[in-house]
Amino acid sequence: MPPSTRDRPDRAPLVLGSLILVAAVANLNLAVANVALPDIGKAFDASQTDLNLIAVGYSLGLAGSVLYLGAIGDRYGRKRMLVIGMTLSVPVSLLAGSAPNTDVLFLARVLGGISAGLAFPTTLALITALWLGAARTRAIALWSAIGGGITALGPLAAGALLEWFYWGSVFLVTIPLALIALVLTVVFVPRHVNESTVPVDHLGGIVSVVMVGSLVLGITFAPVSGMQTTAVSAGVIAVATAAVFVFRQLRAPNPLFDLRVARRRIFWVAAVAGIIVFGSLMGAMYVSQQYLQNVLGYSTLAAGSAALPAALVMVIVAPQSAKLVEAHGSRLTLLSGYVPIVLALVLALLLWDEDAHYWSVGLVFVLIGAGIGLAGTPASRSLTSSVPVSRAGMASGTADLQRDLGGAIMQSILGGLLTAGYTASWAATIAADPGASSISEQTEAALEKSYAGALLVAEANPQYADQIMSAARTAFLDGDSRAYAAAIVIVVLGALLVFFVFPKRERERQLLAAYAEEDARETAERIEETEQK
Repeated sequence: MPPSTRDRPDRAPLVLGSLILVAAVANLNLAVANVALPDIGKAFDASQTDLNLIAVGYSLGLAGSVLYLGAIGDRYGRKRMLVIGMTLSVPVSLLAGSAPNTDVLFLARVLGGISAGLAFPTTLALITALWLGAARTRAIALWSAIGGGITALGPLAAGALLEWFYWGSVFLVTIPLALIALVLTVVFVPRHVNESTVPVDHLGGIVSVVMVGSLVLGITFAPVSGMQTTAVSAGVIAVATAAVFVFRQLRAPNPLFDLRVARRRIFWVAAVAGIIVFGSLMGAMYVSQQYLQNVLGYSTLAAGSAALPAALVMVIVAPQSAKLVEAHGSRLTLLSGYVPIVLALVLALLLWDEDAHYWSVGLVFVLIGAGIGLAGTPASRSLTSSVPVSRAGMASGTADLQRDLGGAIMQSILGGLLTAGYTASWAATIAADPGASSISEQTEAALEKSYAGALLVAEANPQYADQIMSAARTAFLDGDSRAYAAAIVIVVLGALLVFFVFPKRERERQLLAAYAEEDARETAERIEETEQK
């Protein structure tokens, strides 16, 4: 089925629906683990660090692979990547759902992220290739809104499953969706639309995988007591591979990540802004789901339902974001999204305690949904609009990297601070207890390990259960206060970057026109050189 010459493909709603459903599988898989973390902790007596790794594993696999796999899709067929990704997601979901321990579960999450990396970047690449102008902005807005909404709906679906089934059921829920998406992709998505003919930089791709993976692991382990050597080693590897990656991309005849394009102001500022915006969503969901269950005592269903306002507001706001981008430019729209995100994090820091009422919980999620709905569209559109269509995989890979690297980094930072604060609070509580000398090292380690560990100690010592769980809730709140404070600082810095560096509306239009002219000229020169040969 050849693409239409209009501003959208033939059977556009069916094509877009197929692409959104593929993205939905990745978004849902990304979100469902957070609600199940307390149950996973109990099932495996997992440490908080284990839970952090399970939460970040999917983002790690996806973030590490999207740039490389996006380039492969540009060269060897984007539709083919969709089909392979949806096919592989089924067995890795089964592996996650039947994992016998946290190590296997972490591995399954990473593999699931890689399977999503085959498909997820391709969805935005195809939207970029098949839609033009304002129609593309609207398509991206729908893709962003529904994707973000499904990310927020993931906790609801997971919570409902956990009311009746075991923890592994949350990883099986996407299998039917993946099979449906596979069929729709085969039937409706066009083949070979504006794909590249140049060779893929496989060496650069492998280096990028190591670079992103080591960066995320280094951030995850940095605040964890006893893991500093591992964190430093991962950080050194990340820095070294980043240097190799830049060196390679500057000299490769067909770079995986075109640094000439990446240094365009609209591109790199939008990339950083998106990492912060989408990372805020994933980080907030990660911490809040544990808070709702551990501190407020919500059931898994109630905790999942609590995030529903974020999904609803995202779906409502995102189409308005597309109109705002067309009317006032990306800079104003991005900044309008940052305001409710900062406000949400401030309210969570100030109001979320042991006695918080749902109105404060719901208000925070409403504000997060509004912020992501407003900022998501311009963050993704700016990337895809500032690159040539033949580099759509690079742009879409970067857009997905926004979500996945942002989610991985923010979950790692917030999770690490949560762990550090929780452990430090428990250590201080034990040290101040007059009977501290009677507490065994094994018991102390279990209390400081995680909330689930404290729960097991309380169950084994019912005469002290109330005191233990009160101290555990206090420790968790100490940790999440650190996490939210750090998130506020990061988001404010992102807003300042957009305010001072991202171009205003007229300048944005001028730059995009200049980029398009430059890309067209280079394409014409390349064609001329090929014909002369």
